[in-house]
Amino acid sequence: MSIANPPPFFRGLAEVPLLPPSAAHELGPVLVVAPHPDDEVLGCGGVIGLLRQAQVPVYVAVVSDGGGSHPGSARYPPAALSALRQAESLTGLAHLGVHAAQVTFLGLPDGAVPSATSAAGQAGIDGIRRVLEAAPGVRTVLLPWRRDPHADHRTAWSLGAAALDGMDRPLRRLEYPIWTLVHPQPDDSPRPDEARLWRLDIGPVTALKRAAILAHVSQTTDLITDATWTYCLTDDVLAHFAQPWELLIEAGA
Repeated sequence: MSIANPPPFFRGLAEVPLLPPSAAHELGPVLVVAPHPDDEVLGCGGVIGLLRQAQVPVYVAVVSDGGGSHPGSARYPPAALSALRQAESLTGLAHLGVHAAQVTFLGLPDGAVPSATSAAGQAGIDGIRRVLEAAPGVRTVLLPWRRDPHADHRTAWSLGAAALDGMDRPLRRLEYPIWTLVHPQPDDSPRPDEARLWRLDIGPVTALKRAAILAHVSQTTDLITDATWTYCLTDDVLAHFAQPWELLIEAGA
């Protein structure tokens, strides 16, 4: 699947160092913090698949409930949509070798993830921290890119960063872009002076990643047709996540 007229930021990624699949093992056990059910496989499906093939533990914390993607649907009102999207997330992660017991849904409102300074946001911070406390072997946390052009993604980053700031053990932090790859803007993209970028070769697990993404039927098909507004991950969008590599960002604090 190729990208028609890729934006300059995406074209420039060809110059970013490409590490072999085995480099994933250096991350050790990982926690992925996902803003919505599907971001974990879109942005990190290859990393997850490589780690699980090597029997390295992977944990996932999904921040929002996913219930806001199809407003106005009578067939799938928010509670039903949230349940569907959680099931899709578990199915997608199972393709990659992650068991349901390693997945935590924090259930914050989709489209309105509360800030880290609010009481509801503190509950999200505490939830991420509890996942880490229950998985003491985690060495690396993958967060959404801090300036990804979606408010929930930025807020999910701030919740994850706050959770890590309160831990009594050092953890490596890496960030993964979602919408920065699709709609990059100069002010949103990583700057050379603030981050080290590298790509991970995920060639051995690209088929598994695709299966994991397509498990999100509510997001990749016209399953829900009665919503007042909807957004589908079209082939043009999915092409950005079908590359044989994933981009990771190691930014300064």
